[in-house]
Amino acid sequence: MRHIIRSAVPALLFCSLLSVTWLLAQQTAAPQTSSATPAETAPKLEHFDVKLADPSLDPCQDFYQYACGKWFAANPIPPDQVAWATDSGLLYWNQNILRAAMEKAAATTQGRADYEQKIGDYWAACMDTSGIEAAGARDLKPELARIGRMKSRADLADQLAHLHATIPAAWQADDNQTDAALLGFGQSQDFDDATKVVAFIDQGGLALPSRDFYLKDDEKSKEIRSKYEAHIAKMLQLAGENPQQAAVDAKTVLTIETALAGAQMDNVARRDPKNLNNKMTLENVQALTPSFDWKHYIAVVGAPASKPHYLVASPQFFRALDKIIREHSVDDWMAYLRWHLVHGSAPYLSKAFEDENFEFFRHTLFGAEEQLPRWRRCVRMADRDLGEALGRAYVAVAFPPESKQRALALVHGVEQALAQDIAGLDWMQAATKQQATAKLRAIEDKIGYPDHWRDYSSVKITRSSYVNNVREATIFEFRRQLNKIGKPVDRAEWGMTPPTINAYYDPQLNTINFPAGILQPPFFETRMEDAVNYGGIGATIGHEITHGFDDQGRKFDAAGNLHDWWTPADAKAYDERGECIATQYTQEVPEAGVKQDGHLTQGEDTADNGGIRLSLMALENKAKAEGKSLDEKDPDGWTPRQKFFLAYAFSWCTAQRPEAMRTQVLTNPHSVAKYRVNNVLENMPEFQQTYSCKAGAPMVRANACRVW
Repeated sequence: MRHIIRSAVPALLFCSLLSVTWLLAQQTAAPQTSSATPAETAPKLEHFDVKLADPSLDPCQDFYQYACGKWFAANPIPPDQVAWATDSGLLYWNQNILRAAMEKAAATTQGRADYEQKIGDYWAACMDTSGIEAAGARDLKPELARIGRMKSRADLADQLAHLHATIPAAWQADDNQTDAALLGFGQSQDFDDATKVVAFIDQGGLALPSRDFYLKDDEKSKEIRSKYEAHIAKMLQLAGENPQQAAVDAKTVLTIETALAGAQMDNVARRDPKNLNNKMTLENVQALTPSFDWKHYIAVVGAPASKPHYLVASPQFFRALDKIIREHSVDDWMAYLRWHLVHGSAPYLSKAFEDENFEFFRHTLFGAEEQLPRWRRCVRMADRDLGEALGRAYVAVAFPPESKQRALALVHGVEQALAQDIAGLDWMQAATKQQATAKLRAIEDKIGYPDHWRDYSSVKITRSSYVNNVREATIFEFRRQLNKIGKPVDRAEWGMTPPTINAYYDPQLNTINFPAGILQPPFFETRMEDAVNYGGIGATIGHEITHGFDDQGRKFDAAGNLHDWWTPADAKAYDERGECIATQYTQEVPEAGVKQDGHLTQGEDTADNGGIRLSLMALENKAKAEGKSLDEKDPDGWTPRQKFFLAYAFSWCTAQRPEAMRTQVLTNPHSVAKYRVNNVLENMPEFQQTYSCKAGAPMVRANACRVW
């Protein structure tokens, strides 16, 4: 979720739109290498329109189809996409703003500010397809030679430290782990004292989306593993191995990664922060894995000493890791390291690498039929590597002061609604209500962009090598994260860049964060009526606030410490209500051919259900204060209350390829879009009254679930 290259933070940022933006991340990870920009049909920026509702359908049968069906018919998934949603046009619009800023910065080398030099030269290098093609695997050779000098398993720590510091890795959305080679190392706020930053050590080492891809025994999983092994062999051949050796090494890599997967904590267990809160001295850590030289690793990466302890997310993983290290030869580990070097570098190398990377990771796993235009790929990578430098340009164009003020008013209205909800709960005792209210009042609201822009002056960006620019940005970010260890927490830092179409709640900072990128149509428009904005961005605001009180967030107090502030009776009552949500969302997903685990998605589902209720309460409060009715028809023939629910559904209209949906259901803590609409509204008497749905209708759940 974070734009963190390899810091092994516990990744407890709870996002609202991750099921959409996660899919977008899967399809924009590697620039294509054609020098020509393919002909494009620019997608439009969507705006809510009641005319998109389909009057031929019964809203009480399938409200998602009722609200989205006409839009789906008019908006098929483009061949270069794995999903297409009502915010896809917004992504294109946001990226065009960033593209214009980068092109302008690249057009001259004179009189540029430092941040303009960075984004301009990054753009020039990324768009230099002829130079990238001529380089081929040239920039891999020194790194491959370094791995080739490994003499014994004792050298593994040194090799891994170098690889971690220089090759970008991505955070997996399934169980908050990194795909960095072997393990993750970085920083985190301490669970028991959120004012402190300590080192955080985590499980890792997988290139497939989650451990289940290695361990499931169904035919589809076997097919994917077979294709993955073939992909590894092809990539190693591109890096210079002969076909026979590449085939042997591919089997070795799959064997090692399968063993690592078997040792990992599963994604549902990782949702409980108590399971990650394992405090150890460095001597304790070393005792877990005697075959890995932790002192040398930490010295090479340059991490400060972590006092008073290190956090180890999964001790059982590291116990098993020691055995895995000892079971494999030096040659095996060199093959594993070569693979992760090539895998991490492939998106930034020549066309042969990029095409093979696309074929498996974007086509096989997610169903994409074509590459995105190169300019969009370059913008995506620049946003990852130099996000706040680019963010300056975006905010200047797309986020005027009046947008921030109206967004803040919405936030305050939804926060007041939660205070009202807490006060009225019949299942929570006064002592817990007092603590919940104190936590709510302590939430810090971050809107639009940071107060201070990040300084990238030490990042060495040139026009001569795209892959080297990526490595320089990786080195900068890795060091920036490690340098936080032992220092006071920076409460002003953001975990998303300003153009990001997403939002998040941070339980250890107790903040909600809304980048400027999501405060745009179709979620939010200053010209739109209140019912539409509350149904769109209002529900998202409510979602993020609710995360502070979902089954994970409720375990943190107002100061961000992992602390149980619930009475036993209230905790039991909460868990019973949460289990209702988990049971409801444990369901077959026919379009994906797999079953969703409601315990994996429980936090996000709870936030969806709570978020829309809070937003509706806030809208009702505002209408009452202004003497307006939500149930009288407007000139367009719809009541504000009807438009509130339509706007909510419209914000989630998302078509997905079956491959992408399958991967999401197996790995991601967010339900697919259809259930983020229908399952939520099935639980709401307010919706059923608005659309006159009778008992027994599909949109009326007999045993409705409600937490908040």
